[in-house]
Amino acid sequence: MTNRTHYYLQIKDLLHARGPEPTLRYEGAGPNDFAAALQEALRSPLLFQRWRAMQPDPDSVDERLGITDQLATVSAKTVDLHTEVDVISNLPMNILRQRLSWLIGSEWQLHDVRPA
Repeated sequence: MTNRTHYYLQIKDLLHARGPEPTLRYEGAGPNDFAAALQEALRSPLLFQRWRAMQPDPDSVDERLGITDQLATVSAKTVDLHTEVDVISNLPMNILRQRLSWLIGSEWQLHDVRPA
């Protein structure tokens, strides 16, 4: 996992984008808050640990789902009526998808992926 990837995402309505579980979801107010929340979710194991503790058998959860990238960077900005999000990380897409789902559910769309 040494290759860094640049993920380009779009969120149509960040104001209403929320994950299904109240204790895991994003509760911020704008693009900068969201970028900080996602960056923290990629860099720190805390969100994964909270999710894992909620599972029926936390000890059976694959530890590899909790990998992090201490160098992940996230920026977000409002463009027209949507939010554009740029993520640079060495984490695979399945981990990014997992963290996005916890934070904002399915309210995002991947537009492009390129080597960083």
